[in-house]
Amino acid sequence: MTRAIVVSPRDNVATALEPLAAGSSLAIGDAAIAVRDRIPQGHKIAIQAIEAGAAVVKYGSPIGTATTHIPAGAHVHTHNVASTRGRGDLAAASGSPHGAVTPPEPVA
Repeated sequence: MTRAIVVSPRDNVATALEPLAAGSSLAIGDAAIAVRDRIPQGHKIAIQAIEAGAAVVKYGSPIGTATTHIPAGAHVHTHNVASTRGRGDLAAASGSPHGAVTPPEPVA
């Protein structure tokens, strides 16, 4: 049974389809990720380490910026991500309609 979904190969987060218990293991493709925190259904889990200041990528697009280092398996939510969606102040400052988000690295 699929417990989390990754929409795009560019994503660095998955969405939990059911609650995930801390200490459990989550299979994403060929990888096994150790779940570090309790992840509520519908919330995001880091499927790789995300450095502070880097883009959090879901649906293949940046949805925010990590405010702190987020290790693989950690809960990704408002406590460690600054949203850039709907932030006209960031868009104006960067000259981009998408705000000042660091684009993700290309997938090899």
